Amino acid sequence: MARDPQHALSFGTEAAAYESGRPGYPDDAVEWLLGRAATDDGALPDVLDLGAGTGKFTASLLGRAASVTAVEPDAQMRARLEQALPGILALAGTAEAIPLGEDSADVVTVAQAWHWVDVAAASREVARILRPGGVLALVWNFRDDSTDWVARLGEIMGSSAAEEFDSVTPPLGDPLTRDAYAEFHWTSTLDHEQLLALVTSRSSVIALGEAERHALLERIEELLRTHPQLAGRSHYELPYRTRVTLARVF
Repeated sequence: MARDPQHALSFGTEAAAYESGRPGYPDDAVEWLLGRAATDDGALPDVLDLGAGTGKFTASLLGRAASVTAVEPDAQMRARLEQALPGILALAGTAEAIPLGEDSADVVTVAQAWHWVDVAAASREVARILRPGGVLALVWNFRDDSTDWVARLGEIMGSSAAEEFDSVTPPLGDPLTRDAYAEFHWTSTLDHEQLLALVTSRSSVIALGEAERHALLERIEELLRTHPQLAGRSHYELPYRTRVTLARVF
């Protein structure tokens, strides 16, 4: 898949929709990945959340880490994160140019963002800031389309950059090596407005013209009105699969 940096930096224009509609992350996935970082005397890890967006994954780290630092290139997304999580240090930066010194983190997390990076450059930067025994955790949420209405929703929206990317064996650059993989199943509950925000926060939808965007949302509304699993409901149970790949410097 060709990497489109304009799409990668488009989310800030829909930061409110992103915060409203995008799901969080399951506790068992967060605890699984944090439990695999080596720290002195079993202490809580220092964590860098890279490509943090509005702080969806960052929020999952609170109370589970000694310190949490967020790095996000989009100023509008970063402002949302700072508003939602005022105690978090949020820095401007990218995966290819992380504004931290060497050996500064036990864990680097990248949620819904590794498919936007220059893998070789980002891998070198992550390795630079990881302490000995530290881990990189690549995390993606995917809708579970084994449920009929979820599959229909996906057909209307079309595939995303993340869905076209290999999230089971994601590419890594030297000196990082894949170490572990796990998948977690869970459900997110959304109301009508949150489900629409999930749609409008996608980079492919942000890029649409006004008429195309209106037509797509009309098709979504029709699905919500008419599908037997959805009709008459005010809330929707959206099943997800969360994939986590861990990598280390060996």
